[in-house]
Amino acid sequence: MVPHHVLDLTDITPTQVALAGGKAIHLGELTRIDGVRVPPGFCVTTDAFHRAVTDTPAIGDLLDRLSRLRPGDGEAIRTLGAELRRTLESVVVPDELAAAVTGRLDQAAYAVRSSATAEDLPGASFAGQHDTYLNVPGPAVLEHLGRCWASLFTERAISYRLHSGVDHRQVRMAVVVQRMVFPRAAGILFTADPVTSNRTVATVDAGFGLGEALVSGLVDPDVYRVRDGGIVARTIGVKRIALEPAPGGGTEERAIEPERREQPALTDDEVLRLVRLGRRIEAHFGRPQDIEWCLAGDEFTIVQSRPITTVFPVPETGDDQTHVYVSVGHQQMMTDPMKSLGLSFWQLTTPRPMAEAGGRLFVDVTGQLAAPASRDTLIEALGRSDPLLGDALRTVVERVDLPPAPADAPAWVPPGGGAASLEADPALVTELIQGYQDALAEAKRGIHGLSGAALLDFIRADLQELKRVQFHPRSMPVIVSGMEAAQWLNDHLWEWLGERNAADTLARSVPDNITSQMGLALLDVADVIRPRPAVVRFLEQVTDDDFLSGLPAVEGGREARDAIVAFLDQYGMRCAGEIDITRPRWSERPGTLLPLILGNVRNFEPGAHRRLFEEGRRQAEAKERDLLARLKPEDAAETRRAIDRLRTFSGYREYPKYHMICRYFVYKQALLAEADRLVAAGVLADREDLFHLRFDELADPARATALIAGRKEAYESYRALTPPRVLTSDGEVITGAYHRDGLPSGALVGLAVSAGTVEGRARVVRTLAEAELEPGDILVTAYTDPSWTPAFVTVAGLVTEVGGLMTHGAVIAREYGLPAVVGVERATGLIRDGQRIRVHGTEGYVEILGP
Repeated sequence: MVPHHVLDLTDITPTQVALAGGKAIHLGELTRIDGVRVPPGFCVTTDAFHRAVTDTPAIGDLLDRLSRLRPGDGEAIRTLGAELRRTLESVVVPDELAAAVTGRLDQAAYAVRSSATAEDLPGASFAGQHDTYLNVPGPAVLEHLGRCWASLFTERAISYRLHSGVDHRQVRMAVVVQRMVFPRAAGILFTADPVTSNRTVATVDAGFGLGEALVSGLVDPDVYRVRDGGIVARTIGVKRIALEPAPGGGTEERAIEPERREQPALTDDEVLRLVRLGRRIEAHFGRPQDIEWCLAGDEFTIVQSRPITTVFPVPETGDDQTHVYVSVGHQQMMTDPMKSLGLSFWQLTTPRPMAEAGGRLFVDVTGQLAAPASRDTLIEALGRSDPLLGDALRTVVERVDLPPAPADAPAWVPPGGGAASLEADPALVTELIQGYQDALAEAKRGIHGLSGAALLDFIRADLQELKRVQFHPRSMPVIVSGMEAAQWLNDHLWEWLGERNAADTLARSVPDNITSQMGLALLDVADVIRPRPAVVRFLEQVTDDDFLSGLPAVEGGREARDAIVAFLDQYGMRCAGEIDITRPRWSERPGTLLPLILGNVRNFEPGAHRRLFEEGRRQAEAKERDLLARLKPEDAAETRRAIDRLRTFSGYREYPKYHMICRYFVYKQALLAEADRLVAAGVLADREDLFHLRFDELADPARATALIAGRKEAYESYRALTPPRVLTSDGEVITGAYHRDGLPSGALVGLAVSAGTVEGRARVVRTLAEAELEPGDILVTAYTDPSWTPAFVTVAGLVTEVGGLMTHGAVIAREYGLPAVVGVERATGLIRDGQRIRVHGTEGYVEILGP
């Protein structure tokens, strides 16, 4: 008998998740918390499951077939899952395992529960995905082992793993066997509000009988909300049935007597006692918990506790005051989590301190909100760009008890605020861009050949130079002048002529926009490839990122390679989520661009780059002539000056970020070379392990390597979280709303950022690599940063979940003349791929027209 086949719950430690699974790990920890009662029991470990699988060759064949399925392969999932379950349920339990299990049993009843290795973990709880058997007589426990093992392959469990990206072969099943508790009441306790994430509010769901009735949704529970030691809200459900133990084993539904149906399952004192117990459990685990409890007699018993995986973490403050945080990712159009090196680089680059939570960055705006001198300016400026953010901040001011503002708190001034509008001067833009190019060349010369401490010292010093160039005193006034010109034109031309969002057309095909030029440049690459059919066939079959080395062997391939390489030399430092220095760049994964290149080959005629640019310029010029002809002479003169500022300065807005990303790539290439040396020296196991260290930790990576495994696990857990726009230090997510009337029924409301109306097929795309677009499609995605620009040349409109008036996607949509609505909450879920939709880019809403 292998000793680790059966373990008592009290002997299981947090390091044994691969042996005991998430549920058993948590139960083992619960047994060590003073004052917490846990039903006694044991765990049949994953070693036993592994032996059963390896002794049954048919299971391996079925797993191979299962690994090739996708989340949408419903029929195949059902068929293979059923076959796997039948096979596992028929497995004969080895004699020594059977003896070890039955030796711990008597004639009592037991609960037999799954404990998978991917269950009840920080990144994905998998709650309810595997089977639980209650009131199992002792002699019947053995046969329920196979049933629990088989539940690893229910249709819901398979689909959940496919959706979460969990490898079927890497998940193993342990089984927890515990003495059955027969409660008079049971339910669930959330130690943080599962809806708002407020950590000061606990929620209790309670019902009569066994708690499985609540978990499975059979009854309407009593619901209590508890804050600061008091019940602040209660709803007593009408409880018509209860789940009770059946005489021969198992459970059955029983009707509750009419006179008891509207009686509370718990007294107020019991609710408060339960919440205090939950706070003790939460403190032990160090994060909010989802707790299953039973009340038998006068004693609470805890039968499970798992992390609430949907609650967003809170930045560490070091004090007990209220703080209000605004998401940086929503401003930068990158709401994915960042790795440690990416977080630290962004913090070293930006002029303002930033807090971390959930792998994202936040700015603490508490002082500005608390101070009357800056509150309105802050809310107005942020709300103009993102109405949902502005509305959320107004809610904070109305509802949250903010600490007093310091007497010397400075007024908040928007970046570049107060700068007088400049007169249009193209030479100023040329001079600034040349300054960026010179600074980048100097950085490349300076970093060449450096390693070790010298490399880190150079980067640290060069980051200060980057900040100096990035925040040049003449740069922000240029950007602000372009923005102010657009706002002035929209306001005055609406007042004078009834023209809504006129600046959108006037800003098409402006000079010096490095990001829009990038999208058009990829059309030139397609022009090289299009007349070379052998190259097209080769690229259609590419499966990895090493295809450039094989291109010269294809007829016409050398010219195609040169065109792609030339594009990458200019733009290869870009990628999705580019503010995170650790994200793979196009130069590192050029295959990312192939769907766009091949789409351009199919969808455009030669010379499309110049034709599209000239068409946009002509539209802008025609709009200018039309507007000026309809204005009074004095208004026309002022409008002409505003148009000149708009067209001279608005393209420059994209250049500072482009320069920063170029410089980041210089740093990254040098750091990866350093990582290769550390791998060769045995300090790092993999070069990309470096990404899980902060910049200041690179000075002594050997000491910091102990942090890497934990950082990787945390990063994976953060990927499942949705960051809020506004978050308080209590963990409460403050959401905003659009306050607009008169829209069509069922309209999806957002922010109008690029004028016009367009109908087309919705293409719901989550990554650029899957962007197979056709002319007339409307791109629907979570967010777009500059890396998405090449896709804009094909589509007819844009809808995003995140965005603002001056974010990159909005700017480029206006320049390309794409009707666009951003900030449409849950757009990628509410709009199905292939549906016909209408985008109202002038009014700011989307209509779903049909299937």
